[in-house]
Formats: sequence, C-alpha cells, structure tokens
Amino acid sequence: MSEKVAIFDTTLRDGEQAAGTRLGSREKLTIARQLARLNVDIIEAGYPASSPEDFEAVRLLARELDGCTVCALSRAVASDIEACGRALAEAKRPRIHTGIGVSDIHITGKFRDEKYGKNLGEKKVKIVEMAVAAVKLAREFVEDVEFYAEDAGRADPAYLFEMIEAAIAAGATVINIPDTTGYAVPEQYGPLIGAIKEKVPNIAGRRSASTATTIWTGVANSLAGVWNGARQVEGTINGIGERAGNAALEEVVMALRTRRDYFQVHTDIDAREFVRTSRLVSDMLGMMVPANKAVVGGNAFSHSSGIHVDGFLKERETYEIMRPEDVGFAESRVVLTARTGVTVLKIASRNLDTR
Repeated sequence: MSEKVAIFDTTLRDGEQAAGTRLGSREKLTIARQLARLNVDIIEAGYPASSPEDFEAVRLLARELDGCTVCALSRAVASDIEACGRALAEAKRPRIHTGIGVSDIHITGKFRDEKYGKNLGEKKVKIVEMAVAAVKLAREFVEDVEFYAEDAGRADPAYLFEMIEAAIAAGATVINIPDTTGYAVPEQYGPLIGAIKEKVPNIAGRRSASTATTIWTGVANSLAGVWNGARQVEGTINGIGERAGNAALEEVVMALRTRRDYFQVHTDIDAREFVRTSRLVSDMLGMMVPANKAVVGGNAFSHSSGIHVDGFLKERETYEIMRPEDVGFAESRVVLTARTGVTVLKIASRNLDTR
C-alpha cells in the first residue's frame, strides 16, 4: 500500500495575507466547510494573536468543524501561543503551529537586539532556546504541535538539523520546512528533506512537512519534498498568499494523483471538489483565477489548435493527462478559433459530440 501525504491548507491564514484581501469569521467558516468537503486533513484557521477578529474566527472554526484538524499559528512568543490555546479550546482536533526563523538572514535581521546575543553565535543559541520554550508551552495546550523553521531554504543545514532535533525533543509532533521566500530550487529542496530524515536522529515517527512559497518553484519544491520523504504538504487553494503566494494545493494533489506510479503515495482529497473550492475562494477573496491556471483555470481542459483538437477527438489522452470530471469540470471543451482547422469545423457543423 502507498503511504499517505497529509494535506495542510493555509488558505484562511497565509492565503488571506495576500495584499488587498480580508475575510470575516462567517466568510472563513463558509470556505472552511468547503475545505472540509474537499477533505483536507488540516485547516490553518488563522493567527489568533494578530487581531481580535482573527481570534474570534479561529474560535468559531474550532467550535464548528468536525473531522479535520483545526490549526492556529503563532510566533515563538508566549502571548501568541496562549492566544492559540484559548482560541482552540473547543476544537475536537486542535493543533498549534509555532516556530521561528532559522536562517542567518532572519536571525541577524529580526533579532538585532543584544538581549538575543551580542553576536551571531550567541543569537543562534538563544533562538534554539526560544524554539524549545515555545514548543513546550504549546504542548501545555494541545498534544499536536507543529514546528516551523522559517526560511529553512536559506538556513545553514547543520543549524537547521540542530533546531529540528531540539524542537522534537521538546514535544513537536510535526516539523515544517518552509522555503519562505521561494529561494530554493527542487534539486536543493528535495535533498534537504532527505538530509533531515538522515541527519536528525529523533525524526523517526514524526511527520515531516514540505512548504514552498511560489515564485517559480513552489509546486516543484513540494513534489521534490514528497519524493524525498515529506508526508505533509502545505499550500493554498489557487496558490494565493503573501507576496507571490504559495504552492497551489490543487496542482500538488493532482500531480501526486496523476503520477502515483512515480511518487507511490496518495492523499484523501476528493478532487472533484477542486473547481467548486477554487471558485468559492476566488469569489470571496476577490482574486480572479487566470484562464491558463493549471487544473482549475477556465482553459485547463479547452482545446483550440487544429493539431491538438484532432488528436483529442481521436483519443482524449493525447492531450489530457487527467479527466475534467475528476477535478469538478463538467467536460472538456473544443473552442473554435482561426487555428482550429477545416476538419474540426466540419465536425462542429454536424453538431457531433466533440468529447
């Protein structure tokens, strides 16, 4: 049997951080219920310490959702973690997602104050201590604690391994390896996941997670992470999110499904809900899905070039590696253009079924 890859959806947290977007509690609940129909494993509901409104949204989702894990984000700050604990108090399956920056760039840039250490070496020691304290405090509220090593894509690997080992020893149940800025390429990111499994002695029994921010390699990095052993993927519907967004979950899931022969893993996602979910998120956040967007874009299963249409009409699989019905479209389309060709025009004129 193939291993399962858990799907962690952060549309309601990182997705809503996209500039110019905002969701209220009821809007978040509407999207969360659709994500539950999609059958995602974990829904990151928000960042409770960021505002009273987000706290109430997380609390509402924690109370209303069954079947999936409801997660809340925090920094490695006691007040953040305590806010998560209060917001998740009524959740059936709560998770706190806490962490800290691990790259030299983040450490020197965000922790400049000498209270964190007078030099980089001292600061690194302090950051590990902060990570351990955060995980231990989170475990006082929930049994399921995910630790994120922010900007792992630019971190010193040896320090990253040290940080992960310490977080697991403190009680972290899931380890998240975010390429926060989209810096890494698949040939780097995949082996990093593999190295963690090899170099961190207490990683056994913990689910390692793959998170990739989309600049050009988000989906590819996520898939490279899975190939190298990650068993949780994090992303958003339509790839929305802060700056250039996140790995698009519909693309990751359908890649794993279409190439199950290669990856040898599965998810529990009901892919037939992808189009419905994509359109709901697009409408509620006011972010249009481009027609050429993979999997859920309006042209994803549309054919117009004569060569393509001819091949498609003779055998669907010549130009389609997945069925439109499998992701929630009614059917494929043949769109008549100046490039469609005479043969297809004759077929259309006879009103034949072009499927």
